[in-house]
Amino acid sequence: MREHVTDHFVQRAKRQGMRSRAAYKLAELCDRDHLIVPGMTVVDLGSAPGGWAQVAAQRVGAKGRVIAVDVLEMVPIQGVTFIHGDFGEPETLAAVDRELSGSPVDLVVSDMSPNISGIGVSDQARAAHLAELALEFAVQYLKPGGNLLVKAFQGSGYAELRATLRGRFRELLTRKPEASRGRSSEIYLLGKGLVKPPSAAGE
Repeated sequence: MREHVTDHFVQRAKRQGMRSRAAYKLAELCDRDHLIVPGMTVVDLGSAPGGWAQVAAQRVGAKGRVIAVDVLEMVPIQGVTFIHGDFGEPETLAAVDRELSGSPVDLVVSDMSPNISGIGVSDQARAAHLAELALEFAVQYLKPGGNLLVKAFQGSGYAELRATLRGRFRELLTRKPEASRGRSSEIYLLGKGLVKPPSAAGE
């Protein structure tokens, strides 16, 4: 608790009205890798409490769109359309489809983590599953050449996830933003340039 209260990024988030310290992870990666530009359509998976959605909304501007999805409730954010539901469920995907109305998605972001049980093998497996779900979603909704930023954890399943991402994107980058706590095994994988299979690209 003391670490959280005295954390530089926690204090900064409070001063600047950001929903969470995680906002600065996305902000740093946007600056470094030019992830978000005005006019983009961004989908934020596992968005609550809204730190990443705030950053995305600020950067896409009035002509862009941010669609945030989470099984948890999220207090509304100006410029963000929130869909309450599990994005792995058909009814939630149908709601995303309706909201997009056929418009292409430029970027999918996911900062999801499982509820930690303390059982390392189980927690790692659940984290890997969330990353795989985010990848499946991205492959379905991203436009050709679109990008995916997803949180992963180094450990069991990490190498396999990287290999899968390499097979779907032209470039795979690994990032550890400053706002990510050093003791955490979390890492961010950035897939740039989605390559659609011939059948999907021609649809």
